[in-house]
Amino acid sequence: MTDVHPAWLPPAALRAIGSRRVSVRGDGLLVRTVIAEVAQACGRYGGAVVSGGADLVLAVSTVDCGPEGFAVSRDGGVTTVAAADPAGLLYGLFHLARLGEAAFGAPHPPRVHRPGHARRMLDHWDNVAVHPVMGQVERGYSGGSLLWHDGALREDLGRVTGYARLLAACGINAVTVNNVNVHATEARLLTDRLGDVATLADVFRPYGIRVHLSVNFAAPRDDLGTADPLDPRVRAWWALATDAVYAAIPDFGGYVVKADSEGQPGPFAYGRTHADGANVLAAALAPHGGVVHWRAFVYDHRQDWRDRRTDRARAAHDHFVALDGRFLDNVVLQVKHGPVDFQPREPVSPLIAAVPATDVAVELQVTQEYTGQQRHVCYLAPMWSDVLRCARGMAVLDGLVGVSNAGDDPFWTGHPLAQANLYAFGRLAWAPDLDPVAILDEWIGLTFPAAPDELRETLHAVMDDSWRTYEAYTAPLGVGFMVRPGHHYGPDVDGYEYTPWGTYHFADRDGVGVDRTCATGTGFAGQYPPALARVYESVYDCPDELLLFFHHVPYGHILHDGGTVIQHIYDTHFAGADAVVAMRDRWARLPVSSVGPAFAARVSALLDEQVRSAAEWRDQINAYFFRKSGVRDAHGRRIP
Repeated sequence: MTDVHPAWLPPAALRAIGSRRVSVRGDGLLVRTVIAEVAQACGRYGGAVVSGGADLVLAVSTVDCGPEGFAVSRDGGVTTVAAADPAGLLYGLFHLARLGEAAFGAPHPPRVHRPGHARRMLDHWDNVAVHPVMGQVERGYSGGSLLWHDGALREDLGRVTGYARLLAACGINAVTVNNVNVHATEARLLTDRLGDVATLADVFRPYGIRVHLSVNFAAPRDDLGTADPLDPRVRAWWALATDAVYAAIPDFGGYVVKADSEGQPGPFAYGRTHADGANVLAAALAPHGGVVHWRAFVYDHRQDWRDRRTDRARAAHDHFVALDGRFLDNVVLQVKHGPVDFQPREPVSPLIAAVPATDVAVELQVTQEYTGQQRHVCYLAPMWSDVLRCARGMAVLDGLVGVSNAGDDPFWTGHPLAQANLYAFGRLAWAPDLDPVAILDEWIGLTFPAAPDELRETLHAVMDDSWRTYEAYTAPLGVGFMVRPGHHYGPDVDGYEYTPWGTYHFADRDGVGVDRTCATGTGFAGQYPPALARVYESVYDCPDELLLFFHHVPYGHILHDGGTVIQHIYDTHFAGADAVVAMRDRWARLPVSSVGPAFAARVSALLDEQVRSAAEWRDQINAYFFRKSGVRDAHGRRIP
């Protein structure tokens, strides 16, 4: 892996640990992983693994910090990490890497760290064989799959081991190894290619990561002619198949299912509910302690664009609220964070608050399908932090799931700075209340252990507000899907407006936005808890950043800052494009030696593309709305 960027675990990230006398106490596979990490660091930086007289003690003990938790203390010149289980010890080790020399400073009593979510999962939308439309990785912008190549498991899994290590270092404990759109080749992973999944489980296991598998709801149909979840033969089929999975992988995590969605088969074909469908898989998994993540991304993708009552945003709530309390205990409803589809700005899905008797996991998209596709700098942790603050206010979450942005690119994530999104997802899954700027600072400190102040300041200047910058030059006031159909990169204001997938902005000569009120629109606003519903229902109280998501308003509508909608569109798109130029200029002033020539060159080239693309977004959006509204820019700037 000499040509692969080390991301947030370069050797120097463990220098503070490796320069000391370290004692590791405990048994089991994960403890052996900790010992191996410590021994390698000590061999590099002059420390030693000892049985006594240590500067640092890492021990599995009876400390009260819960599953996977750990406590760090310093007393008498000794730093101690204590954990109730080996997983906690592994996470404690990587926490010390984040602390660096600060872990060996002033004495302090035990500081306890517990994960904020029990299940912290990454879904890989990886195809075993290259798909003719979606390629090796669906919505993948970092090269090919880390796991699969040319229709088979990769022969050299060294990078998968490195990936597992990176994930453990930021708190991930579960991974799904294949695409939620399960094609024929991927379907075989459940049957005659189960050995490949077992091999991957062997690679992830030493880092505390359980493997999950996406399965096709209709899998029994080839053998039985039916996949009806209430048919006893189908229940028996899933039980037998699942028994075989656990015989091969005793710590298998469970299944992920996309059903009755965008062409994937599901229980609707048999007149059954999604609770019926999920429960047949859950019953098969329950004896083994597994779970089924049942995705709530179910909507009509064959709509008539002239029908203003059909609203894609309503769909998940409409389908699943009536099923609350009817799912088995090991079903986790996996809900996209917004009601539409990972747009730069959406309200939090109302479904999260509407199923109190059902376990819910929130799904985030680390891969940047609608936020620049890892060709644009777009640090997503501020958006995710807002989402989690709202979601956790609505319900207790079972877990957090992210669509992975990693591939076989030498920098792991295509854009080197997109590594920060992968790191931040793990950190927020572990500690949802962390400050996104502090997380970015952690990533910088680990990735560039000797980072000069200039590099740290440059990276913060480029990245801290990059999500809001992206939003400024793309989607105004909560409108989404102004992208080119199919690949979703670059502007096309009406690209999806008259397609069967849904209608998103309803711009005409008089105004813009989707009326989702209960009074005159689709009624979507009423799906929220009453206090929030009242805010969204009111055109005057609705937050400006979501105004056009909930309301169709005239171009002269006055926003809370006193400006008009049309002038806001012009101003933000000019400002957003200008901000990207400033990002590029700031990066260009950074000495190449700060990050290395390959890293510097890749970022520079991608910033050039971002400048070009942001200008295209600015010109197309502004020209479109100028021609619709006939209102000139108040500042007299050129609009094509």
